[in-house]
Parts: sequence; C-alpha cells; structure tokens
Amino acid sequence: MPRPELQAPPEIFYNETEARKYTTSSRIIEVQARISTRALELLNLPSDGIPRLLLDIGCGSGLSGETLSENGHHWIGYDISQSMLNIALEREAEGDLLLSDVGQGLGMRPGVIDGAISISAVQWLCYADKSSHEPRARLKAFFGSLYRCLARGARAVLQLYSENMDQSEMIMKAAMRAGFAGGVVVDYPHSTKARKAYLVLTCGPSSMQTSLPKGKGEDCEDCSDGDESDDDNSETVGIYDRHRPTKRLKLNKKKGKGKAWLLKKKEQMRNKGYTVPPDTKYTGRKRKNHF
Repeated sequence: MPRPELQAPPEIFYNETEARKYTTSSRIIEVQARISTRALELLNLPSDGIPRLLLDIGCGSGLSGETLSENGHHWIGYDISQSMLNIALEREAEGDLLLSDVGQGLGMRPGVIDGAISISAVQWLCYADKSSHEPRARLKAFFGSLYRCLARGARAVLQLYSENMDQSEMIMKAAMRAGFAGGVVVDYPHSTKARKAYLVLTCGPSSMQTSLPKGKGEDCEDCSDGDESDDDNSETVGIYDRHRPTKRLKLNKKKGKGKAWLLKKKEQMRNKGYTVPPDTKYTGRKRKNHF
C-alpha cells in the first residue's frame, strides 16, 4: 500500500471515514501511546511536579495528547484535518485544539511553550500538495515559528517517517537553519517494524546539557556504542551542529558605471549649466529595495 502522503493531502486523506477508522484501531491506539510516551521521555522535562505547556503538532484525534494529559501537562494541539479534530472533540480531549496548517507557521507568542512533540506529522511538509506549496519554504516557516515560541533550552521531539535520505536531510537542514541544536535518535535500529526515528531539537546552541540520549535496542535496553551493523541507517544517535549560513559578501561587480563614472557624469552636467545635487559619501550607492 502506498504511503498516505502520496495518496492525498492530509486534510483530504483523513476524511470522516479514515479519521474514525484511525481512531478506533486498537493497534494504532497502542502504537500512538507508546510513541508519545517515548517522545515525552525524550523531552526531558524537569521532574518537579509542575505542569508544563506543550504543543502537540499534528495532534489528530487527540491520541498522543492523552499521554500528555495523563502526565499532568497542559497542551495545545495543531492539525489540518477538520475530521480528526471533530473526533477529538467527541472524545473530549483535554487540550486546546487549533485547525491550522503548520506549514504556514504556528502563530504563537515568543517563548511561551515549554516543549513540543509531533507524532508522524512533519514529513507531510515535504510534499507539494498545491501549486503554492514549496516544501523548503514550508519547513522554514514551521521550524522558524517553532523556535520562536519555545522557551530557551526547551526541547521539541518530532517522530517522523521520512521517505528517503533526501527528505531527512531537508528536514534536518531546515531545523538547524532555524537555530535549533540536536540530532536524530533511533530506537530499535535493526528492526524493520519497531524502528522509530525521533528528531530531538533544543532551542539554543548545543551544550553538555543538550546531549542526546541513546536509542533503545531490540532487547529494550539502550544500544551501546559498540553495536555492529552493516546497515548505514542503523545508527542510534545522529548529532548535527547548529548552522546558519553566513551572509554573502556583496561584491561590487558593476562594469563601467561605478561611482567614478557617476562623479564624472555629474561634473559634465554642471559644466553644461544644469543643477546637480552635491557630491556626498552616499553618491553612487544603490538604494535598497525596502526600508
């Protein structure tokens, strides 16, 4: 069966029938609970008993939000499927629900969120479902707004199913350019069914406090650094440096009509009797397109 992302946009694919089928599946409920529990663990929130305000990005019908509520946290859920959110209301999900396209940004106030999770949602941004969609621009808007709304040092844990390495690289680059530090944690890397990849991001530069945990092995123990595998995708932790591209130096590549040419032209106009603005240090500079 083809991937859901290849069949239709999320707001169309998860219609009333598919949304109800998804929510009533005992297998999906169990998987969602397990993944969201692991995502909450990777958030590494302080164990002081104080409820935190979290985001559930792609919350769907509120299955992952139940884990957040059971652990005593408040949460805000984003989803683009009206049908999914309707079922979440029927199920009396305790979080605040927002019908929104996260590819256009989250629209939250800066620094008010203590953490964010996402279960199998971010990879949808890698597909152009409309002529106006450009995956890199949508990822930039999403990660930029996510970085701004998180408190300093807060984490975002995004579980995703990327289709190929190009998608994974595009998602990771967008996160790093937004300012995040972090990497990928892979649980059960040697299993075809149980393997899960989590993008663990920290709001701010990397440090000893933001080091990533190890992924879980097939025997439910942490994988050791000495595990051997011939599979290039079997690594349990991938760490990436925060990188923002430096501004390109503006080189003066004008040919023939530089400042010297302009000064000479103004002098010729003065000799002909025309009124010409005086020469200043700004003469010859190009005006910016915007203020």
